Amino acid sequence: MLTFMLAFSSCEKYLDQNPLPLSVIPSESLYQSDKLVASVVNGIFVSTTISTTFIGPSFSDMVMVSGMYTDEIRNLIPGNNFDVFYKNSIRADNSPFWNDFYGKIYMVNAALEGIQSNAEKLQFKEQWLGECYFLRAFFYYHLVNFYGAIPLALTSDYTVNNRLSRSSEEQVFKQIITDLKLAKELLSEEYKDGSGNSSTLRVRPNKAAAAALLARTYLYAGQWENAENEATAVIQNANYALESLNKVFLTGSKETLWSLANGESKTNAYFKAFNNGMPVMLARNQTPGTFTIFGVMTESLYQAFESADERKNSWIRTVKAEASTTRPETIYHLPNKYSSPVNDAELTVPLRLAEQYLIRAEARARSNKNTSWDDLNVVRQRAGLGALQTGDIMAAIAQERRVELFTESGHRFFDLKRTKQIDTVMQRVAAEKQSKWDSYMALWPIPNVDLFQNPNLSPNPGYGQ
Repeated sequence: MLTFMLAFSSCEKYLDQNPLPLSVIPSESLYQSDKLVASVVNGIFVSTTISTTFIGPSFSDMVMVSGMYTDEIRNLIPGNNFDVFYKNSIRADNSPFWNDFYGKIYMVNAALEGIQSNAEKLQFKEQWLGECYFLRAFFYYHLVNFYGAIPLALTSDYTVNNRLSRSSEEQVFKQIITDLKLAKELLSEEYKDGSGNSSTLRVRPNKAAAAALLARTYLYAGQWENAENEATAVIQNANYALESLNKVFLTGSKETLWSLANGESKTNAYFKAFNNGMPVMLARNQTPGTFTIFGVMTESLYQAFESADERKNSWIRTVKAEASTTRPETIYHLPNKYSSPVNDAELTVPLRLAEQYLIRAEARARSNKNTSWDDLNVVRQRAGLGALQTGDIMAAIAQERRVELFTESGHRFFDLKRTKQIDTVMQRVAAEKQSKWDSYMALWPIPNVDLFQNPNLSPNPGYGQ
């Protein structure tokens, strides 16, 4: 199930114990001590960190491909591998994430079984178990949002997993909630490192990170009161605070609830994807592609920002290309949330505090609570915008999510689907892309090899067998 990679020879301090080489499937003997368990769990974290899902300028990076699939990112190089996403023409042989996440789920399930079987020997068993439950929930959250009803593999028995049929989206969300409740109960209030010791780095999930992902999951599952309660617990935690816009994604940011460590000292993946040292003025013989920049913000996303929105200055970078014989003067707008070329200055942040305010705003709005405006305005005012108190609160929240969470973690794609706006938006966007859109495209195709190997697994509608 896994295509294993060789382990790194040097890792961040959060992986104090050497990670298990990723070419090795852990056996029962590797759960006899905390040090050995640490090598297994650390290996899963490393494999997540180096996964093509989160490495920026990759043809299977989540931000890049989901942004191009919707209305966030414009593909600059027609005909390249991003075009299948930009033109909404994904096929079963180029559908990303499925194998990657199920491979990691297999490793997590094996770790859970090994840790539980040797719990009496382990001092930090709560951390290891809590981290594994969190990771499994994190992987399933993405799978269900990309693929809909999916098999729920909860053991490492491949003879069982290879015959699983689909579980409904409701069942999958129920399992994600169960895992996150367990993670929240088991994990510490503190952040820990790979040895079970306290850490100032927020690169391993803690109790608040589990609560934050739980709040998001409750929102997706339509459990408004539970979403509000979990988000409130995070918002009221004194360890977290909204930062100024230029500090949100820094390694030491108090807004971070959970981040992905780099694994080795390097600049952030999305600095490479959208900046990579490209100057603000391109010469006649230069294009963004000269700097391996394949995508820029769509004009509709750029125009979605209010004129006074300070995020336009802090989180968007404008580049001008000089006119040449083959092009007129051209203006490009690029996401600039990760703007530092300094190694390890910024970490990719899947969970941050601003989202929790927007989750609580929506949960309260759907429960007809006027206090939803208060949460919305916390995020708006951080961006230098005036407070709102009247109008269509759901439209205001959708707008704020679009401009606050753009090019992060697939939010735009998932939001359009769960709010049932995907067809309306994508019919318009497809015309702009000179492509087409059908409703079935809201779910991505399951890889053919899995359909062939598992007779109980059916393809998503519209993609055939």
